[in-house]
Amino acid sequence: MLYYLIGLWAERLNEAGLGSLAELFRSIVFRASAASLTAFLLCVRLGPRAIRWLAGRWREPIGGDSAQLVEMNRAKKNTPTMGGAFVLASLVIATLVWGNVLNPFVLLGLLVTLGLGSLGAADDLTKLSGRRRGLSEREKLIGQLAIGLAVGVGLFWLVRDTTFGTRLAVPIWPVYVSIGVLLVPWTALVIAGSSNGVNLTDGLDGLAGGCLVFAGAAVGVLDYIGGHARLAEHLSVPYVPGCGELTVLVGAAVGATLGFLWFNCHPAEVFMGDTGSLALGGLLGFAALVPRQELLLVIAGGIFVAETMSVLIQRYYFKATGRRVFLCAPLHHHYQFLGWPESKIVVRFWITAALLSILAVATLKLR
Repeated sequence: MLYYLIGLWAERLNEAGLGSLAELFRSIVFRASAASLTAFLLCVRLGPRAIRWLAGRWREPIGGDSAQLVEMNRAKKNTPTMGGAFVLASLVIATLVWGNVLNPFVLLGLLVTLGLGSLGAADDLTKLSGRRRGLSEREKLIGQLAIGLAVGVGLFWLVRDTTFGTRLAVPIWPVYVSIGVLLVPWTALVIAGSSNGVNLTDGLDGLAGGCLVFAGAAVGVLDYIGGHARLAEHLSVPYVPGCGELTVLVGAAVGATLGFLWFNCHPAEVFMGDTGSLALGGLLGFAALVPRQELLLVIAGGIFVAETMSVLIQRYYFKATGRRVFLCAPLHHHYQFLGWPESKIVVRFWITAALLSILAVATLKLR
């Protein structure tokens, strides 16, 4: 909104000697920072009322296949859930205020966020109704892939004629692999994988949110560099015109997540639910796809990758041998079973996420 108002007032501001103010409000760095702060303040402001409203309707039932894990988390029973709803509301409002919402990448990013948020809400409501333990894995995956394919078609149409549009950038080395129309299913896989990774990590107070802040900050830097011709050339990374505007959307997501952590830190007053984790995870994957740095997301989002791999390894190794690799999966539960306090697990995962995010950005200089 402000982006367009400043454009309309640019001539009058110049006449009044305030041209520098207009330039400031058109700056991506300034607007991304402002969007982050706005989303944070909105989340903190909306949080108490939203939590009271959620507490009267939807509270987390603690269940699972492990009696020991259920017992460990008994104190969390009846905590309000679906807090992702006010996170997404803050994110969207901040983006509408500070972003160029006619930018096609921003529109696709909002489609991913709201589409997966709706899927997550359907999963949460199905679970909270007591009829089933949420949507089945197949139902969720079909929904994620359907949204991912729709976004993939849009992304392919936007970038098909650009220099790096359908090429994968290999981290560290200046190597690019052309995948052509396969960008469409590849987009769906990346979005679904990132969405599920964050969802699996969302099992301890503040764990997924904190890791998202660090990974989101790294991806926001990648978006800004990818949309800046001189920086992209200097660092030998793909230049994708218009990609930089995603920095505002990602900034809003980081700010909203920080606002949610205000209430979700241990002991949590509210849980994100699939409403938030699926949406924010999918947005993270999409924001890495646009600047063609999705392979670098494996490093920046290394915690989410490790959590996902721990589940897959546990499941298929158990099917093959009848034995377990981890005491419990996802990975954070393994450390719970080892006797680590919840706060120690969360902070150490945060530290790891921060280091991985720094490493991901640092690899750009190695190309």
